[in-house]
Amino acid sequence: MTRIYILNGHPAEISLSKELSLTYARSAKANGHEVRISHLHDLTFDMDYGFAGYAQTKPLEPDLETFVSQLKWSEHFVLTTPMWWGGMPGKLKGLFDRALLPGTAFDPRNTKMGLPAPLLQGRSGRVFMTSDTPKWAMSLMYNNAMLRQTERQILGFIGLKPVKISFFAPASQPKPKAVAGWLAQTQKLAAKAA
Repeated sequence: MTRIYILNGHPAEISLSKELSLTYARSAKANGHEVRISHLHDLTFDMDYGFAGYAQTKPLEPDLETFVSQLKWSEHFVLTTPMWWGGMPGKLKGLFDRALLPGTAFDPRNTKMGLPAPLLQGRSGRVFMTSDTPKWAMSLMYNNAMLRQTERQILGFIGLKPVKISFFAPASQPKPKAVAGWLAQTQKLAAKAA
């Protein structure tokens, strides 16, 4: 049994990201894993970091405190998110900016090759990313920028390894057969907590 924390990172109440997150949760539970899930659209917090450094940070709102505690509880973190304008939705980025702080997610006093030590090791990650940009264009035209940011600069930076990504496109008006395939793939990965 694996402790899995799922974050649906889409800010809308109805979305493909939410459907993927719920599918993953149902399949993981059915296969004996312990699951907790949050939906970005339900979380209330100020996205603006507000200060230009870590010396004066805003107190975390209760929903951000819950996010951090669920992440610490988990052994496997699952994120579902759309790609908008080459990046994640602003509210999702705001959640990471506000919640993944020094002393919680990384230790700037303990560095190796100039990089702060991650504080959330011992967890793996899976990202389900939806986009209208085809996979070939993500690679050739954009050098997989958002994929690398999410995998390495956010989740890898705080210690999650390995982080694997499932990329589904085109996602704005997908064909039903494509969605069925994506959901089936999601179910299989959830069964293995992968």
